[in-house]
Amino acid sequence: MRCPYCGSFDDKVTESRQMANGESIRRRRQCISCGHRFTSYEKIEEKPFMVVKRDGRRQPFDIKKVAKGIERALEKRPVSTDFIDLIVNEIEDEAYTAGKLKREISTEEIGELVLKKLNSVDKVAYIRFASVYRHFTNLEEFITEVKKISES
Repeated sequence: MRCPYCGSFDDKVTESRQMANGESIRRRRQCISCGHRFTSYEKIEEKPFMVVKRDGRRQPFDIKKVAKGIERALEKRPVSTDFIDLIVNEIEDEAYTAGKLKREISTEEIGELVLKKLNSVDKVAYIRFASVYRHFTNLEEFITEVKKISES
């Protein structure tokens, strides 16, 4: 590591400590050339979790967008805001778990996670969300989806 005082790259680590949050290490260093002590921090570089859109574009995962869609589907339904928050948190956990190795998840996978959760909570909200997510264009598509959830 380059000394901030003299610019030398020769130093030694005199002390290392894991930070309280467990996500970084604090190192005390001493420059061999000038003798000054300085501190460095080491942290894992985390790449953002990405969403792959239908057209192939990638953008950072934003749970607020998912929450907004769920809130719209559950608008004027007998579901508390605390329960909506719980649903959103569960979907966020499942999304991160599903895309953990790739660090990305498709909008289709997110949509299916939301539909699965809404199906177990409120059938009307499920149909509302499905109509937007699956781009229903006519009454037949609504009827087909209603029959599907009626049979399950």
